[in-house]
Amino acid sequence: MIGFSYLDYAALAVFAAAWFAYHQMMEGRWAEGRTLNQRMDAFRHEWMQRMLARENRIVDTQIVAALQNGTAFFASTSLLAVGASLAILRSTEEVLAIFSHLPYVQIDRAGWEMKTLGITIIFAHVFFKFAWAYRLFNYTAIMLGSTPPPSEAATPQAQAHVAKLARMATLAGRHFNRGQRGFFFAIAYLGWYINGWALIIGTVAIFVVMLNRQFGRDSHWVLDETATLENS
Repeated sequence: MIGFSYLDYAALAVFAAAWFAYHQMMEGRWAEGRTLNQRMDAFRHEWMQRMLARENRIVDTQIVAALQNGTAFFASTSLLAVGASLAILRSTEEVLAIFSHLPYVQIDRAGWEMKTLGITIIFAHVFFKFAWAYRLFNYTAIMLGSTPPPSEAATPQAQAHVAKLARMATLAGRHFNRGQRGFFFAIAYLGWYINGWALIIGTVAIFVVMLNRQFGRDSHWVLDETATLENS
């Protein structure tokens, strides 16, 4: 069908399964307190508690603005990637002429167009994630501005507001992470332009690298060392 072999379908299944499995490992119940992302969520709550006790909150607003700027950069980059993918579709003949001389490449016109459409969808998904994360950081800034003064920090209303603010910041960070996840898996997807085996190998490699970043000791040693120093 549409120029795909059984290997292509198997590789695409591995790609989809890896993305779904990683999503569950990062955001499922099992991930609580284990992943680097989840551990940073606790620092967001601690940040908001400390912010509530500060009279001057300029630093906090600057932090949110920095997070917004980083998100805007990735959103614009993903939008450029969408445009580039669509432009490639218009140059199918030229690209196929180049790829036909490369070793191990198994592709035809229909397969090329479907694969390019697939990566365009991935980049579109990434753009929406970053765009929504940007909007959530905007909401975070608004809620930060409406935080009660330090004199009311002990009131139930202030504590409830801080909890909502921390959840909003956490949600923004979660969608930002999903956008970056899409970028990483898009790198693995590029291997499919060579053949199905390249897609499988690229997917496994990206999956292992991302897991190491979330669970490896190099990713957690700073937090663990801090905990050790506090306990000593």
